[in-house]
Amino acid sequence: MKFKPLLDRWKKDPVPVRTAKEYLIRLDLDDAARLHALAELFPGQPLEVMITDLLSAGLDEIAAAMPYERGPKVISRDDQGDPLYEDIGLTPRFVELTRQFKKKLQASA
Repeated sequence: MKFKPLLDRWKKDPVPVRTAKEYLIRLDLDDAARLHALAELFPGQPLEVMITDLLSAGLDEIAAAMPYERGPKVISRDDQGDPLYEDIGLTPRFVELTRQFKKKLQASA
């Protein structure tokens, strides 16, 4: 999720489904001040929703920033017949771990 659509969603959309597990965090003073400033700008959004949305946007950004690392194995061919190699970087492992943890979290809900 990009930040611009996030701001638009805070203006109008309902709260998405959340996990049963809660996460306790302590914020950096500057981050807490900016969070409260956002809450003042968007009074219809609870702080919890804003924190989870910002975390989601940040996780999307970090996943997108993980570089592709070409592996030795050809996994398919493109339209021109050129080989497409497996990604041996962080992305496949991140995707697999995300899938595993999502399954565990859903089972505990």
